Amino acid sequence: MSRFLSSAVNRIDAKGRVSVPAHFRSVVQQRGYSELYAIRQLDIPALDVGGLDLLDRYEARMNQEDPFLQTADDMSFFVHGDGAFLKLDQDGRITVTDFIREHTGITADVAFVGRGNFFQIWEPSKLAAYGAQARARLSRLRQGMKAGGETGEQPE
Repeated sequence: MSRFLSSAVNRIDAKGRVSVPAHFRSVVQQRGYSELYAIRQLDIPALDVGGLDLLDRYEARMNQEDPFLQTADDMSFFVHGDGAFLKLDQDGRITVTDFIREHTGITADVAFVGRGNFFQIWEPSKLAAYGAQARARLSRLRQGMKAGGETGEQPE
């Protein structure tokens, strides 16, 4: 099955549109997405973007919660009220709306990052910083695994 892989940075045009990378457009077409669902990440300045299967994934998790508890209400607000649909034009561009700009800090360029079943939209310098942090976390985890065996436990 097709996956969103790799990354690219594209410039926003004078009309406020940005081209979605060709590989990502190909995946969108292969999966038959007629529209893209975007949701703001909770703890990082990025948007997750995918088809209705991304929305379905969040709703499946919400359905595991007691509908009378605050958690279910908060999840619904996040998934339904803090998400948006993005339209791809015939040339494979999306409009960089205030919804996107306010959360990500995007001004002139947009970074697209494949995440397997969905992709993310970032401001390029924030993505670079996040990528460095992620590599550092994984490096520390790897070093811990080397020192403590496969479980990652540190020797005493």
